[in-house]
Amino acid sequence: MFASLSTSVLFALGGLAGLVILVSGYRMTGLSDQIADRTGLGEALVGAALLGAATSMSGTVVSLTSALDGRASLAFSNGIGGIAAQTAFLAVADMIYRRANLEHAAADLANVFQAGLLLLLLTVPLMAFTAPEIAVWGIHPASIALFIIYVLGMRATARLREEPMWHPVTTPDTRADRPEDDREAEKSAYSLVLPFLALLVLMALAGWSVARIAAEISDRLELSDTVVGATMTAVLTSLPELVTTLVAVRRGALQLAVGGIIGGNTFDTLFLTLSDIGYRDGSLYHAITADDLFWLTVAMLMTAILSLGLIYRERRGIGWESTGLLVVYIGALGLQVM
Repeated sequence: MFASLSTSVLFALGGLAGLVILVSGYRMTGLSDQIADRTGLGEALVGAALLGAATSMSGTVVSLTSALDGRASLAFSNGIGGIAAQTAFLAVADMIYRRANLEHAAADLANVFQAGLLLLLLTVPLMAFTAPEIAVWGIHPASIALFIIYVLGMRATARLREEPMWHPVTTPDTRADRPEDDREAEKSAYSLVLPFLALLVLMALAGWSVARIAAEISDRLELSDTVVGATMTAVLTSLPELVTTLVAVRRGALQLAVGGIIGGNTFDTLFLTLSDIGYRDGSLYHAITADDLFWLTVAMLMTAILSLGLIYRERRGIGWESTGLLVVYIGALGLQVM
């Protein structure tokens, strides 16, 4: 379908798909905030579970489509590269939110727990890569472990929401999660679900287009799938996380902003499960390259920095964690393209 198109047209179509992803993500933020208020689940949990998973839809389709095409590196680096890019977006949001340090103001136990869960999930593919190759019906046990840990982690997050064992210290800069008091509050949660699902389908179609375009560009320009996946498709499909984070910060839904990024990153680890199922030439984790593993370690490092920032809660200005996130991510991009 895309093979007959010129390179310039491919880039234009890729930009159009990115625009669709961007606009859909923008609309999803407002719907998610309203759903959080109507259901009483809270911004952090809805951001981690609903918004995080929904805005990852286009990336999910890119990784699965790439795996079905036998492009293990593109499938892997798209998911892991997206985690790194989305974590860097929090640093951008911290720069925009000038009242206080974002991680300080958005203090929430669910977000701290989700960051720890994400670190745990990221160690699983690393262990799979270094362990002997095992595959049952072409699926590595690590892929099953990722899914089980994710489900148990989300259940634990919901329990923490209901029965927290500790609370962050409240300061004048802490922004609590409070339902909005306006005419939108009259809407039921069910009336918000249908447009949310429609946007989800639209993002899936855009993600499929991005996967096909990226594969064609990679072949045509003789670029490695790792470079295309970690820099092009990862950033393009991460645009919803960028716009939803910035919009959530502007709306004052700080827990939703931070939870959306961390929850989206947590959900993105399931890209690997789907990709391993779709990759039919054996274990996905033993078909990737050292360059792919590089982005895995970058994502782990950035998640560790973010976790420490959430716990330390520097109060004023752009936090040291935001500076660290940008330095690590920009440095990784520089090393990748060298």
